[in-house]
Amino acid sequence: MKRSSAVIILLNLLLLLIYFNWNVFEKEKTLKQGKLVLLELAPVDPRSLMQGDYMRLSYSLVQNISPHKLPKRGYCVVRLDGHQVAKKVRFQQHKLPLHEGEYLIKYFYNDFIIDLGAGSYFFEEGTQAKYVNAKYGGVRIDNEGNSVLTGLYDKSYNLIK
Repeated sequence: MKRSSAVIILLNLLLLLIYFNWNVFEKEKTLKQGKLVLLELAPVDPRSLMQGDYMRLSYSLVQNISPHKLPKRGYCVVRLDGHQVAKKVRFQQHKLPLHEGEYLIKYFYNDFIIDLGAGSYFFEEGTQAKYVNAKYGGVRIDNEGNSVLTGLYDKSYNLIK
């Protein structure tokens, strides 16, 4: 009995490690190969006492939309302008239809918000002045609609460093 329990525990740990490493691999792949998309920000809260300096992010793409009319999970279909800024085309439950020049960003909503994935941006304590004028959140998206936040951009589309 003890030996079988140890085997089950080790197997579960192995599966957990595989799962976490696979997720890290997928995020790294999105960072390297994903399409850069700028999402216009609608900042919510600049600081958390427990977590330090960060900016809680919301995106104008999902402002003033009643999530109750949408599927619980799905895709926000966007088109990019000449500066890589995303403009919402529609929400849809499945990956298709997808026309030329359109990109997918996965979303889900709870009872309060539509979440596009990257909900906060952490920065070094005392450097908040650099981020006051952030206008866009830069995300890399893959063909599956997964996104990874890469940084904040100013109104001139420059990465804030």
